[in-house]
Amino acid sequence: MVDPQIKEKFDAFIRTKGLRKTSQRDVILAAAFNTTEHFTAEQLWDFSKKLDPSTSRATVYRTLSLLVESGLLREIDLGRDQKYYDPNFVDHPDHNHLICVDCGKVIEFQDQHIELLVDCITHRLGFRPSKKSMRIEACCDQLRQSGVCPHLLEMRLGKHTKATAVAGEI
Repeated sequence: MVDPQIKEKFDAFIRTKGLRKTSQRDVILAAAFNTTEHFTAEQLWDFSKKLDPSTSRATVYRTLSLLVESGLLREIDLGRDQKYYDPNFVDHPDHNHLICVDCGKVIEFQDQHIELLVDCITHRLGFRPSKKSMRIEACCDQLRQSGVCPHLLEMRLGKHTKATAVAGEI
């Protein structure tokens, strides 16, 4: 079930674009926001086809563009040579990403100190931040310490995982 506020915001946005509400767009919206995982356009198409097998790839790509333009989804770079989409910016607009370069695990985190630092740097240099994105690539300790990481196999099979950290834990 899609959050009613997200659905209303998207419906209002497509009305302003002169577009009509369609069942396929509703399916794609549900597929995008029934997960907290990052996904590619192809993965969203797979999610959508599970809800409605008649969902077209072209409609998924067009709807993805609309979701990004409306501010409901954010396109992000996780360093894997393809675009990923993050459905978590609606609830947590200032989160960042820590990506393991060995196993591909993605950890979302927020930290009030980073927000303060970004504000200080941008103001000192004469800018006003309008949007920010932080991606830190690092090696996780689990593989280095034990030689085994459950996320490494998932990454090699084409899957990726995401863990979430709350503010102050990092």
